[in-house]
Amino acid sequence: MVPHDDTAIVAIRNILTRLCKRSGLSSDRLNTTEIDVDPLLDLPVVRRYAAVHGTTPLAAVPPVVREHARRLPPTHRVITDAELALGLLRDTAPAGIDPTSLYSQDLGTRREYLSAHWRRLHEIAGADPIPPAPTVRSLRATPERRAFTALAALLVTGSVYRDDSAAHGTIRPRPRGTVGTLTVVGDAVIDHIYRVDTIPDARGFARGRFSDNPGGKGLNRAVAAARLGIDVRLVTTIGDDPAGQRILDYLRAERVDTSLVKVVPQATTPITALIVSRTGIAGTIFCEDDRIRLTGTELIGPAVRAALTETDAVLVTLEPPLPIIEQVLTAVQALPDRPTLLLAAAEIDSPQILYRYLSVVDYLIGSTKELDSMVPEIAARSGPHIAQQLQMLGARTVCVVEDFGCTVRSDRVALDIPRFQAAALTDVPGSRGAFSAALVYRLLTATKPDADTRRIADEKDYNWATAAMVATQSFAGDVPGAMPTVDEVDRIIRLTAEKH
Repeated sequence: MVPHDDTAIVAIRNILTRLCKRSGLSSDRLNTTEIDVDPLLDLPVVRRYAAVHGTTPLAAVPPVVREHARRLPPTHRVITDAELALGLLRDTAPAGIDPTSLYSQDLGTRREYLSAHWRRLHEIAGADPIPPAPTVRSLRATPERRAFTALAALLVTGSVYRDDSAAHGTIRPRPRGTVGTLTVVGDAVIDHIYRVDTIPDARGFARGRFSDNPGGKGLNRAVAAARLGIDVRLVTTIGDDPAGQRILDYLRAERVDTSLVKVVPQATTPITALIVSRTGIAGTIFCEDDRIRLTGTELIGPAVRAALTETDAVLVTLEPPLPIIEQVLTAVQALPDRPTLLLAAAEIDSPQILYRYLSVVDYLIGSTKELDSMVPEIAARSGPHIAQQLQMLGARTVCVVEDFGCTVRSDRVALDIPRFQAAALTDVPGSRGAFSAALVYRLLTATKPDADTRRIADEKDYNWATAAMVATQSFAGDVPGAMPTVDEVDRIIRLTAEKH
């Protein structure tokens, strides 16, 4: 990946903005324009496309720009599509839209049509909510600048071109060197972390240290899996603000596919406050913006459908709204050859709604408290007790994970893996995320690509995943930053074996 370069982004944005004039972006226009388009032709993502398809960088620009425009949030996508005359809606011809006017040979006509049909175009793009329609004059100011800056940022930071087919239901090939594919559905936030000696009471006082970093259960698990060599894509939403851009940059630096991340215009990325004691125990305060939520629109789109269909495993956290969780589980349940499904438990309202889907969940993972909240009628007496209750409700395998230990119950396995001797703390934020990612890693590395049967975890797999939790004790205020590599987990396993 090329580094985030504001100068390069501004240069590409200025080129694209100038190319809007007259008939818009096309190979002919690039070939005859007096604009210096060399920075556009020199982009790694353009050269990669040209090499793969055996064409010139000049011919590669239009399809590359179209593909990246499809990845933009609705408002940015609508503006760049119309003003560059990309033709994203030309072939589908949705009701109420005239492609001839939308992609007119004159930029002024395209702007007028965009302003007049603003709401309908946003409905087609799946926008929720739909921002107020701008006048042609106001459109030419902030909205255009933001849209073309966002498009330029995608083009500059993209290093590998995803073929247009990915936006129409075909998932991209697995990158070389990865052990399999994982699709994570969950939240991405900015963590405000306060590290203190003891968590103060209502009138208490504590000295501590502060840090802020990207986080969230979805992001943490995606990064943890990527560090283990899994090809990961994250389905989540963020705001169109500096915090949202910071999350995108972080995910890309960790080699997590961000093509399914929804950026909500004019919204603030959520913040979670974590108060962490010196033993690792954390208290959490979550501050959310109702606009920063996954909706059904994203999940019925072809790119997400393709991700759920073609992935080796799906990991769902219970942070998104319950109807969204239901929709994901229903989609996976309906697949004839479904991926391995893992569900990260959390305290939610009306957990009974999920009972009908537990039979499709291969691994239900959480602490005793998180799992207990899923059966509010019966108080958990212990980890094995709540695991048994959830088994009776249909869960295939229940993993009770806390204090760097693990209890597993299924029809095949009854395990109680104690704390590793290397565990010096009581707990660490993100430890269960590391466990989930490590379990996926073990399942995928032990599964042959042409295998007809699903790989089922055994004691060695759970032992390795438990060791991954211990490796997160390097936590220093950055939850995903503490996620271990394969070598770090193997080292803990080796040192533990040597002591015995």
